[in-house]
Amino acid sequence: MMLEVKNLDVFYGNIHALHGISFEVNKGEIVTLIGSNGAGKTTILRSISALNRVRGGEVIYNGKPIANLKAHQIVKLGISHVPEGRRIIGSLTVLENLMMGAYIRSDKAGIQESLEEVFTRFPRLKERVKQLGATLSGGEQQMLAIGRGLMAKPELLLLDEPSMGLSPILVEEIFDIISSINKLGTTILLVEQNAFMALQVAQRGYVLETGRIVLSGPSEKLREDEQVRAAYLGEIA
Repeated sequence: MMLEVKNLDVFYGNIHALHGISFEVNKGEIVTLIGSNGAGKTTILRSISALNRVRGGEVIYNGKPIANLKAHQIVKLGISHVPEGRRIIGSLTVLENLMMGAYIRSDKAGIQESLEEVFTRFPRLKERVKQLGATLSGGEQQMLAIGRGLMAKPELLLLDEPSMGLSPILVEEIFDIISSINKLGTTILLVEQNAFMALQVAQRGYVLETGRIVLSGPSEKLREDEQVRAAYLGEIA
């Protein structure tokens, strides 16, 4: 097992955001967390990557407890976080944004190899390598955010709402990219409001409501569940 979250409790001030969350991600999987706005999906990812403090419970990565380490330590362990809203630096060029993703690395040849891999995967970024991040389209910014995450050479990639604000055609393209990244060996924990697409690419999923996991299982079974179909797949139960 690569990642195990046990009885996770997280607070925002006095607000109890996550209530005893437990789930696991095995090496080589895509696992998705689905749920409505405010369910706690982003908070889970931020807690894994040490951007939120964990009040109770455990986060175990490759057999080691990592809850409340420093964020740069989490990256060094092999976890890369592509945040909601992309969070690229608009005043930096495409290349500079990508190199920010490799800031913990010192292997120059390896960094160059990773850069070429990103450009192979995202040829539009290579075409725009000297452009400022702020001048890119929404889809290109999402590609840049994922590319930046890959520059850390992660074993586990945390993806937060990668399809947000994109056209249907670009959504398809981004999910094809997510599948291809996984097929090349990167394990992915995917937070996504587009439950239909998320359950298409993931092997397993967990459904969150108000900071609690209320349902879990193989993606195929979740797609067939009447509550999931009604609440998240736009179908009438």
